[in-house]
Amino acid sequence: MKKGLHPAWIAAAVTFFTLVATAGFRSTPTILIIPLEDAFGWGRDQISLAVSINVLLYGLTAPFAAALMESFGIRKVVMVALAAVGSGSTLTIFMKSPWQLILLWGVVVGIGTGSMALVFAATIANRWFVEKRGLVIGFLTAAAATGQLIFLPGLSSLAVNHGWKSVSLTVGLCSFFMVPVIAAFLRERPADLGQLPYGAPLDWKEPAKSPIPAGRLAIVSLKDALRVRDFWFLVISFFVCGLSTSGLIGTHFIPAAHDHGMGEVAAGSLLAVVGVFDVIGTIFSGWLTDRFDPRKLLFFYYGLRGLSLFLLPSILFSTVHPSTLVFVIFYGLDWVATVPPTYMLCRSILGPGRATVIYGWVFASHQIGGAIAAIGAAMLRIKFGDYSQAFYLSGFLCILTAFLVLRISRQDKGSAKV
Repeated sequence: MKKGLHPAWIAAAVTFFTLVATAGFRSTPTILIIPLEDAFGWGRDQISLAVSINVLLYGLTAPFAAALMESFGIRKVVMVALAAVGSGSTLTIFMKSPWQLILLWGVVVGIGTGSMALVFAATIANRWFVEKRGLVIGFLTAAAATGQLIFLPGLSSLAVNHGWKSVSLTVGLCSFFMVPVIAAFLRERPADLGQLPYGAPLDWKEPAKSPIPAGRLAIVSLKDALRVRDFWFLVISFFVCGLSTSGLIGTHFIPAAHDHGMGEVAAGSLLAVVGVFDVIGTIFSGWLTDRFDPRKLLFFYYGLRGLSLFLLPSILFSTVHPSTLVFVIFYGLDWVATVPPTYMLCRSILGPGRATVIYGWVFASHQIGGAIAAIGAAMLRIKFGDYSQAFYLSGFLCILTAFLVLRISRQDKGSAKV
């Protein structure tokens, strides 16, 4: 076998940069809430409804996107998705009514980003890696944090200094730019280059491609998984994960900080710092997942996240205090650290061959939780005048989830090598 850089790492790198861009697109709605309120006089609940639909479709699209990637190829699905995001974002500069925001940013961009999302990362890890799969999942999941880090401060500054339309145009142009990058540099599978997956033994055989059509494969896999108790535990836990991250903090951290007198650029920069530590936490979580019981890792992640959410209402002030930075650093380390162990547990539900589709459905529950939190937190804020009740409720659910995940059956470590 030739020595040198295995092409699996090139595939992972291209995926990483694509997901970085996608994360920037996903972080945009939280930046636009205040500018759209000022520009159109729309209510926060109206704008949050569009964000909620975006988050929901981002998740519900995932299992079908995973099945489409298996049937038609990763490159085609991702390129079409990027074109959809670019079109939906660019067209928002012409909108006049809330329903247009819902259609374009909620539906079109939601489906586009959902067709890439974390199932893209899971598909690449599943096809290209046998060894270090947990580390790679952590590395690719960290791309979401990296994109947040890169895009949030700049997009926040654009919104403040040049108006919200500049944000939409920037996202659209970046989306279209990534289409030829995928066409030129991403390959479907190791066999296309005459290679085995990274770490595969010489007698490794590629799992047989399912003869079931893509849409039906997603539905059949869901029906089969519904009979497995551990699938329900993973669905419930990832529901709470989405509720407490993308739905609550990802959508409402900047508006909540603004309510306390913090500037949008400062709040956006703090959320970007979450991204810095998310990179560290997620990659480290992937490394841990290759070595320790995923259930126990999830117990600590959800438990610590819940405790931090109980503290947030008392430390989010009008200026950046040390306690605020402590929360940002801590929450960043824990943000999507749940992904590597959750994906590894998905491999034991119906076997490695359908692991990515199963993960797509589990991820859909993540985004359903996020969608509920995106609109629910806005409604609680309108009713009570601030976001405290939303933070406390989310923290309580995280604590319950920490104990729930311990009921998942112990994973057969040998399955991780399949």
